[in-house]
Amino acid sequence: MNSIIKLMSWKTTIHLSVVVLALLIVLDFYGIYTNNFYFIKPENYLFPVITIIHFTFLYVLNFKITEDELTDPMMRNVEYLLYGSFLIYVYKTSESIYTLTTYGEFLNYVLPTTFLPVGITSLVLHILLLVLTILAVHHRRELVGEYKFNDMNQHVDTWE
Repeated sequence: MNSIIKLMSWKTTIHLSVVVLALLIVLDFYGIYTNNFYFIKPENYLFPVITIIHFTFLYVLNFKITEDELTDPMMRNVEYLLYGSFLIYVYKTSESIYTLTTYGEFLNYVLPTTFLPVGITSLVLHILLLVLTILAVHHRRELVGEYKFNDMNQHVDTWE
């Protein structure tokens, strides 16, 4: 993991995360078994809505690093929401693994030729998203700082 941290700067992590999230949003509407896009199914909108949290965290992380600011309660709350999103990312990754491992059960059926390429691409992107999420949180700890719960409100001037 240390070699990945040294290889990926915080800017690269943010930019790559945005690209991976955008690609996964598109792939979330794609039906791998039917080779069609489904925009009417409400469950296809869960992942894009959850990624709003991730995009917000990436924006705040970029702002805090470029402006050389410390952590604040709002950033902490967004990061805690990101932890919940991470659990959904883990679920989506396991769902991709399950879909690819059941390929042999459908050999008697006509599957589109795009089943394996799109499935493998989706799995790789989901794994990459998990790594990038962990890396973004690591960059927050290293470059922005830790959350100091006991010291959180001592720097707030109530007279302003």
